[in-house]
Amino acid sequence: MATAVSSVSPSRLAALTRLRCAIFQTSYNPTSVRTGAKYLRARLRGPSMVQYYPPELTVKEFNRMSGREFEIPDLKEMRRLNNIEDLKARGKGAPKKARSAAEGRRNQRRR
Repeated sequence: MATAVSSVSPSRLAALTRLRCAIFQTSYNPTSVRTGAKYLRARLRGPSMVQYYPPELTVKEFNRMSGREFEIPDLKEMRRLNNIEDLKARGKGAPKKARSAAEGRRNQRRR
């Protein structure tokens, strides 16, 4: 049995491997270079993980769904608005938007 295997030439074995890869749709890699084919062939885990965890409901979405009958105060939004008020009181807020192209900041540079 050992003599039958050793009598086959390496080029014939390489051709057989190439043909096997073509038939079974695997990547032909005679030099054993790392290609990541194992991970690229694997099934994606994302969709099943998304289904595992329930959808996260934000305060804004809950208030929109419940209508006006039951409303939860959005503490993060209130904190953000208070912070913006404080910044504007100190003169550190965002500048007012220009109503036209002539009022824009870039146009002032050209003058």
